[in-house]
Amino acid sequence: MKLRRFLPSGRFAVIAVPYVWLLFFFVLPFLFVLKISFAEPDITQPPYTPLVQQVDNKITLTLDTTKYQTISDEIKAFATGDWEEAKTQSQYVVAYWNALKLAFLTTVCCLLIGYPLAYNIARADEATRNTLLMMVMIPFWTSFLLRVYAWIGILKDNGVLNNLLLGLGLIDEPLQLLYTPFSVLLGMVYNYLPFMILPLYAHLTKLDGRLFEAAADLGAKPWTTFVSITLPLSKAGIIAGSMMVFIPAVGEYVIPALLGGGDVVFIGNKLMDDFGANLDWPQASAVAVTMLALLIAPIIWFHRFEMKQQEAGK
Repeated sequence: MKLRRFLPSGRFAVIAVPYVWLLFFFVLPFLFVLKISFAEPDITQPPYTPLVQQVDNKITLTLDTTKYQTISDEIKAFATGDWEEAKTQSQYVVAYWNALKLAFLTTVCCLLIGYPLAYNIARADEATRNTLLMMVMIPFWTSFLLRVYAWIGILKDNGVLNNLLLGLGLIDEPLQLLYTPFSVLLGMVYNYLPFMILPLYAHLTKLDGRLFEAAADLGAKPWTTFVSITLPLSKAGIIAGSMMVFIPAVGEYVIPALLGGGDVVFIGNKLMDDFGANLDWPQASAVAVTMLALLIAPIIWFHRFEMKQQEAGK
């Protein structure tokens, strides 16, 4: 009986599982990266100096903030200087800007394409709905790398799209489609579109059909019903889908590397360079921490919005 008192209850064990997961796979890795960001690069293994050292029987703590200062100086130069000059001197800020800009455009495009698709899937009969959902999920059955490489074959100078346009006589010479911001945006929209459709569908399918019948009985036109009822009630789905697209898109590495060809650099590419060839782990860690700080605000805002929605539903 005494032993049973100290054993955790089943409810506590279930609740503790996600917190333990976050502790080991988010909090501890983040603290490790945060620690490295205050170190100095070194040629040893691992390639950074320890923060705590013992010198002359004294324990000293050394925090190097120059990496964050580098990012701060680039932001100031980017904000006050010339754009063309900033592109050559503010490499990290340009990478942040490319990531945020294309992630935002990806989110908008996914929303404009995904909302009508999710709406029609939610309004379809059950058999058709299952088929359409299966079509949305089918791309996940193929390797992510294969899907990105497929776009290289479509967009390159002698690829499918250019050959089609040349065959139809719409262009006289191949268009430069690959290794451009357009190709990166296209690849990201294609790969992240299901992450927008599924949360939207989950919210749209829960809407009470009696609301639409009542609106029609009162003489409301379909567009009025959509703007007044469907759109406001699906706001949580829009925000959830947008967050699921925007947050991973900001840290994307593979698509800019393959479809951007080095001309469209994301912050993920800069992290790979610093962690890899440059062996500047402290600088890469500082960049990663800064990127996480930029994403914390929208994540907290979304969490608070979800809590308010749940309280309003009660």
